[in-house]
Amino acid sequence: MFVLSDTSSIANHFLREMRDIRIQSDRMRFRRNLERMGEIMAYEISKSFEYVSEEIETPLTSTSALVPAEQPVIISVMRASLPFYNGFLNYFDQADSGFIGAFRDESQPGEITVQLGYHASPTVEGKIIILADPMLATGKSLIEAIQTILLHGTPKHIHIAAVIAAPEGIQYLKENSRCSYSLWLGAIDEKLNHQSYIVPGLGDAGDLAFGPKL
Repeated sequence: MFVLSDTSSIANHFLREMRDIRIQSDRMRFRRNLERMGEIMAYEISKSFEYVSEEIETPLTSTSALVPAEQPVIISVMRASLPFYNGFLNYFDQADSGFIGAFRDESQPGEITVQLGYHASPTVEGKIIILADPMLATGKSLIEAIQTILLHGTPKHIHIAAVIAAPEGIQYLKENSRCSYSLWLGAIDEKLNHQSYIVPGLGDAGDLAFGPKL
């Protein structure tokens, strides 16, 4: 598990702005900070990839450069992750993309379930997957997303990326995942509250990025 906030970096500044109620109401700034966190995580995840040497021609001579041996498949858990996902796509700009729609169903008092809607993805067989979902709260939506992915093939490895996580979600993921994965986080917060929202968290990332939903 890799946690950006464990070390001093500019990522902590962007995370602070996303949490701060005086700043986060600026939707464009909130979306951009989500995108920035995706870019920083893309860079960190790229260090774990395999690389090959490729010959190139400069205006003066030939030389070699290390390039990724393969491109990942980036899968976004909509809707909140769309700016976060775009940060990854900015760096892995030749990657294929997939999309999964997930939402909380709170229609039953005292019970929260996760419903999946839209799903579109290229082949995942033998691929490196980056699964982007900015908030890892209960972990239920990520497990549902992973199970949906596995219906369409067996990836080589899944990199799960979230900006903020709760300890309960990390534990749920550990207990219920049936695949090889790595976890990349911006920060680990204190806990979930009685509504299963992350504390201190930042609020509803989807609403902050795109406005309230019906």
